Amino acid sequence: MKRFFVLLAFGSMLVMADSWSGFISDSMCGAKHTGADEKDAKCAQMCVKEHGADPVFVTDGKVYKFSADSKDKVMAHVGHKVTIDGKMEGDTITVSDVKM
Repeated sequence: MKRFFVLLAFGSMLVMADSWSGFISDSMCGAKHTGADEKDAKCAQMCVKEHGADPVFVTDGKVYKFSADSKDKVMAHVGHKVTIDGKMEGDTITVSDVKM
């Protein structure tokens, strides 16, 4: 029985997601946009939607890519300050949830 609870506790630690707050920018401009004004938001949206740039996440001056299956989850939030829940591997985030 003791072993069961140890395994259960260990398993729940593996599925916990991390959370980050930042700005969804574009891969062309990256950290140049901080989300401080409407100009940043419009540029990021234009680069992603009209010029084919990938959405990226900027937090603490660092730029992170999104996994291929996460891009659709963030497209509605390009140009916005958000909080992202997910998992990070290297410089790539797999998104489980996005909140403004």
